[in-house]
Amino acid sequence: MESIEDGRALAQAMVDTVRDSLLVLDGDLRVISASRSFYATFQTSAAETEGRKVYDLGSGEWNNSALRDLLERILPEHGVMDHFEVEQNFPHIGQRTMMLNARKVFYESDSKSSLLLAIEDVTARREAERQLAILSEQKDTLLAEMSHRVANSLQIVASILMLKARSVSSEESRGHLVDAHRRVMSIATLQQHLKASGMGDVIKVNDYLTTLCETLAGSMIGETRPVTLKVVSDGGAVPSQQAVSIGLIVTELVMNALKHAFPTDVANGRVVVGYEVKGDDWKLSVSDNGGGIKASSGERRSGLGTTLVQALAKQLDGKVDTETSSDGTTIAITRATFKSKLL
Repeated sequence: MESIEDGRALAQAMVDTVRDSLLVLDGDLRVISASRSFYATFQTSAAETEGRKVYDLGSGEWNNSALRDLLERILPEHGVMDHFEVEQNFPHIGQRTMMLNARKVFYESDSKSSLLLAIEDVTARREAERQLAILSEQKDTLLAEMSHRVANSLQIVASILMLKARSVSSEESRGHLVDAHRRVMSIATLQQHLKASGMGDVIKVNDYLTTLCETLAGSMIGETRPVTLKVVSDGGAVPSQQAVSIGLIVTELVMNALKHAFPTDVANGRVVVGYEVKGDDWKLSVSDNGGGIKASSGERRSGLGTTLVQALAKQLDGKVDTETSSDGTTIAITRATFKSKLL
C-alpha cells in the first residue's frame, strides 16, 4: 500500500509539473485528476472537475462531436490523438484555440484503462500566424505596386533617351543614347519577368533570354537585315539579382556583335546566345559568324561595353574568355565552382 501511495504521489507531482493543462481520464472519460495548470488556465476547481465526464466540464464547451468521436472510437482503437484543435468561447477566459493531444495508458491487466489528455493554448500562435499571413499579402501588394512603378519609370527613361537620340546632331552622341536606351530596355524586360512570375526570387533563364533577344532583334535587326539572333539554353533558373547581370551582359555582347561583326553586305549572319548549366556551374556565351574582331575593328570592342561586361562577370564570379577567327567570334563567361585537382 505504501508503494502504491508513493507511486500515486509521484504521478500527481508529474502531472502538476507539466506547463500545459493535463487531464487524466478513466475508461468512461471521467476526470480522475487534473494538473494545476488546468485549474489556473480555465479558472476552475477540483470539485468542479474531478469525477465529471470531459464533455460536461465547464458550460459544455468540450461537448464537441468531432472530439467525442476521437475519444470514444479512434483513441481506444489506436491509442493516440494528435493536434486536434478546439476553437471555442470558454467561460472566464473568452475565445480561445486549444490544441489537444491524447495518449492511452496501457496496463498489464486489461481490466481498466485511462487516457492522458494534454491541452495547449495556441491562441496567440494562431493569431500570430494570421497576422503574418496578412503582412505577407500586404508585402506582395507593395512589391507588385513597386514593380509597376519601376517598370513605368524605365519606360519613361527609355522614351526620353530615344527622343534625345533623335534630336542630337552628333552621330557619336546619338549612338551612345541609343545604346543607353537598349540597356534600359534590357532591365525593363527583367521587370516584366518579375511581374509575370509573381515577384518570385528566381527567373527562368531560357524564357528571360528569349524575350530579351526578341527585344534586341526588334530594335537592331529589323526585317531587312539578313541577320538572325537565336537563344540556345539548357534551361535552369537564377536569382533575380543574377538575372539582371546576365541580361546586361547579353545586351552588351549582342549589341557589339550586331554592330561590329557583320559588314553591310553580309549574307546569312548569325548570332547565338548560349546558356549551359550543370549543378552550380554555368556558361554564358554570345557567338557570331562574322569576320572576327581584328577584321571588324577590335578597338571599338574595348570601350564601355567591354568594361561593363568584365565588371558584371566579376560580380557573378565568372571568367571572360574570347575566341576569334575569320569564321567568327565567341565571348563566354564561365562560372566553375569545382576546385582543380591540378593545383
